[in-house]
Amino acid sequence: MSDQQKNQNEINIELTEDVAEGVYSNLAIISHSHSEFVVDFIRLMPNIPKAKVKSRIVLTPQHAKRLLKALSDNITRYENQFGTIQDPEPQQFPPMSFNTPVAQA
Repeated sequence: MSDQQKNQNEINIELTEDVAEGVYSNLAIISHSHSEFVVDFIRLMPNIPKAKVKSRIVLTPQHAKRLLKALSDNITRYENQFGTIQDPEPQQFPPMSFNTPVAQA
């Protein structure tokens, strides 16, 4: 492959300082429609009754499937390097209300 072809395949990505800091999340809620997946990243804090959505990512179904594969590949590499990730006991969360209508078929 020539250098020109390599350069055409590269993506120039900018990561600003505020985005590079990241956002802590310990809960994700995933919903979908025919055309998109919505992932809400939430910070649930002890003794605080109201959890806040800290970030929302909207993906096409194709990108959601690519993300699933990328996460799976990275978890496999992580576990090969550091050992199996222990899955804690399932946590019991109180019913959550998002003030949205109930989905109907």
